[in-house]
Amino acid sequence: MNQSSPFQSFLMGGFECSTHRRPSGRRVDVIDATAHDRHAHADYQRLAQVGLRTARDGLRWHLIERRPGEYDFLSAEAQVRAAQAAGVQVIWDLMHYGFPDFIDLLRPEFPGQFADYALAAMRFLRSFTTGTLWLCPINEISFSAWAGAEVGYFNPCLHGRGAELKRQLVRAVAAASQAICRADSDVRFLHAEPLIRVHPSPKFDPFEAALEHEGQFETFDLLCGAREPELGGHPELLDVLGVNYYPYNQWLHHPEVEGRITLNAAHPTYQPLHELLAQVHARYGRPVLIAETGTEGDERAPWLDMVLRQSALARRAGVTLLGVCLYPVVNHPGWDDDRHCHNGLWDYADAHGRREAHQPLLARLQHGPRALATAHP
Repeated sequence: MNQSSPFQSFLMGGFECSTHRRPSGRRVDVIDATAHDRHAHADYQRLAQVGLRTARDGLRWHLIERRPGEYDFLSAEAQVRAAQAAGVQVIWDLMHYGFPDFIDLLRPEFPGQFADYALAAMRFLRSFTTGTLWLCPINEISFSAWAGAEVGYFNPCLHGRGAELKRQLVRAVAAASQAICRADSDVRFLHAEPLIRVHPSPKFDPFEAALEHEGQFETFDLLCGAREPELGGHPELLDVLGVNYYPYNQWLHHPEVEGRITLNAAHPTYQPLHELLAQVHARYGRPVLIAETGTEGDERAPWLDMVLRQSALARRAGVTLLGVCLYPVVNHPGWDDDRHCHNGLWDYADAHGRREAHQPLLARLQHGPRALATAHP
């Protein structure tokens, strides 16, 4: 490990842990669907064996607080103990899109409810953790607000209230972070947000594309108090900036989501990832972590190669880039249709917890890209 990094490995692995409800009322629970909770020991041993000694994983709030103010962390204990036994450092998501059914995110009491749960979660995790404890309080605030309250894609399934929900989630993170830091001075935070590039389209006003592109930074601006400090944001709240980057994160602007045209690296205006990382780093002056990245099928290994090459360029240019998290490391059912998403390093588990590896991606991890990932800038 680079002594200047707080993480045990530059390359990391992430377990998908979404728990939201769809408009139909059905709850997604990816940890259950992938049997990660039941095979956590084997999953974490595999991570350690391939050199992924830092991970992202999550707690399932809806199972922990079934009744208001009563916390039972039995649903998370296998994951926590497995990570500890394997010597894998974990960044724990406290809310990955899902929450208990009695919670109303837009009511005034929500920030306090989340802070109480977050404090209880910190104390539970601290009992298994020596040294710094890493938390991601709410994953992708901006996407949660857009999907949950702007377009009604998942809970709370509202429309036209995304800006309102985003500010509620910022209030909740601020309240939780303050409560946690008062109780434990050795907790650090990752705030993970999508990293996008919106390109102007000749069919529409370029100002609209610029405005949409700039909007990706609003959550970080609110968290650090650069905007609307009355929400509780302050500079110390921004610690490590997580940026989630996928093949569909650059597109031509269109006022309707369905009209977007995704751009790939072959497009003449596609902006290299290392430049996007440099822009985030320069804007906030904080360390950056590629907190999620990956793709499906045969493109998994080439995509990781590209991300690691771009990461090396960013580090050589002076970006404090702390790592790359392959996300997810385990294939999972699709949120919408339960299709088998071949996007992980390992497949579904058999009855004994064995998972077949995607060999090209495994080979990349074990050989070529490792030198790029560990190279000093």
